[in-house]
Amino acid sequence: MKYCSISEASAKCNIPESTLRYYEKKGLLPLIERDEAGRRLFSEDQIALLETVICLKNTHMPISGIKQYMDWVIEGDRTIELRFEMMKNHKQTVLGELALITESLRGIDVKITRYTNRIQEKSEEG
Repeated sequence: MKYCSISEASAKCNIPESTLRYYEKKGLLPLIERDEAGRRLFSEDQIALLETVICLKNTHMPISGIKQYMDWVIEGDRTIELRFEMMKNHKQTVLGELALITESLRGIDVKITRYTNRIQEKSEEG
């Protein structure tokens, strides 16, 4: 199995090494192996789990929720239904946030249009 260092994992996932250390400390990366010198080793499976953590974090899942998800991953197939329900619920939460952001973006567009018109009117006057 091929492993990469923390700096390589950081570069692959475009996050700081400090964030990787934080995620491990919080139990979000429970299967990280270490070499004889104690350096973290990231397998392809670990990178895939890390990408899941990043996805969940980017969609505003709380650390406690991500930790629960990772605990269930460690427990194996007997928690598939729990993970499935968690992902369905999280998707609904994300869709709600998207709807709110879309509506807010419309409000910003209204302001931009208003200011564009006012700037054009002002330049035509002047």
